[in-house]
Amino acid sequence: MLFDKVKAFVVQLDGASGGAEPVFSGGQAVAGRVLLELSGAVRVGALRLHARGRAHVHWTESRSTGSSSAYTQSYSERLEVVNHLVTLLAPDTGETTTLPPGRHEFPFSFQLPPTLVTSFEGRHGSVRYSVKATLHRPWAPARRARKVFVVIEPVDINTPALLAPQAGTQEKFARTWYCNRGLVSLSAKIDRKGYTPGELIPVFAEIDNGTTRPVLPRVAVIQTQTFMARGARKQKRVVVASLVGEPVGPGRRALWQGRALHIPPVGPSILHCRVLRVDYVLKVCVDIPGTSKLLLELPLVIGTVPLHPFGSRSSSVGSHASFLMDWGLGALPEQPEAPPEYSEVVADEDAASAGQDHFPRLPELNLGLEGPFFTYIQEFRYRPPPLYSEEDPHPPMAVVRPRCMTC
Repeated sequence: MLFDKVKAFVVQLDGASGGAEPVFSGGQAVAGRVLLELSGAVRVGALRLHARGRAHVHWTESRSTGSSSAYTQSYSERLEVVNHLVTLLAPDTGETTTLPPGRHEFPFSFQLPPTLVTSFEGRHGSVRYSVKATLHRPWAPARRARKVFVVIEPVDINTPALLAPQAGTQEKFARTWYCNRGLVSLSAKIDRKGYTPGELIPVFAEIDNGTTRPVLPRVAVIQTQTFMARGARKQKRVVVASLVGEPVGPGRRALWQGRALHIPPVGPSILHCRVLRVDYVLKVCVDIPGTSKLLLELPLVIGTVPLHPFGSRSSSVGSHASFLMDWGLGALPEQPEAPPEYSEVVADEDAASAGQDHFPRLPELNLGLEGPFFTYIQEFRYRPPPLYSEEDPHPPMAVVRPRCMTC
């Protein structure tokens, strides 16, 4: 076996530190170097660099064609968003060149397209960016080195569309055995459409219970991942944050004056990709015993650029004041209502029966492989997102729930 004189062959990107993946956004320059360390003289045919960014989705569905036959339908789609190829070393004669022993550096730099798609890792799709260097040698296998980098496209919530209040109203007759038991009405509103991870959403709601039994209001942030290929769609929904209110008794009315819902470190909205999307909604739900739930959804956009303390913020003060007056709340309190204990958090709409209780116990959030697209973003240029299935490794101490050893 021939002795390989290539001791080290790696790709380094500027801006990476401590082994972390560097973070970029559209329009920025990606710079770095290819490091080649040789223990002896080596003949080289060429050294090429290939930067690639690709959005890819794939899933399968089983279909039945009769009582005894079935087949599997596969859906797949790819979208190239970055494709940059450059030669860092090539002999002038077109044959080979000999590099002496020692350390060799080959710097490179290229410009990213002005608009890209945020890096994403999901069960049915991904958006990945990397730089790969290939060392071609005569009569020897090619050596390859690869470096992954993260792209986070800035989503600025300081725009008129994302600063606009969101509101809705729904009502439902509670029926049992074809008899009307009364009307339940729900009105909910939030002061804007755009938020960033770590913020509190003050939820303003009015629940009017005209039935003879208590009802239970709940609110949750739902993440929807949509994968698109060959005209078909595959969707995955997951609850990323939720809380439960107090039961509203028969003939009573409840008013939420800014009930606070904390946004965990989830990934930003992905709205402009042809093969996948990540959307959010705020779902307000009222559980009505004996009948289906009353649901109201308000659109959300999770951004990466936080709300400015001045500028866009001050321009929305007038609309925010009218928003509060419309709800008869007067001035906004200095602080929203405190969030509930972690034990009150619910994760799913489906509830199992629990004895004689009016409202069943709700299962805990499942944040395993089927979990949401998570990230750690304060601004788009900061820390990159981990795999979507990871939970926050450093949760605030105030929301850590003591676990039962028998669960």
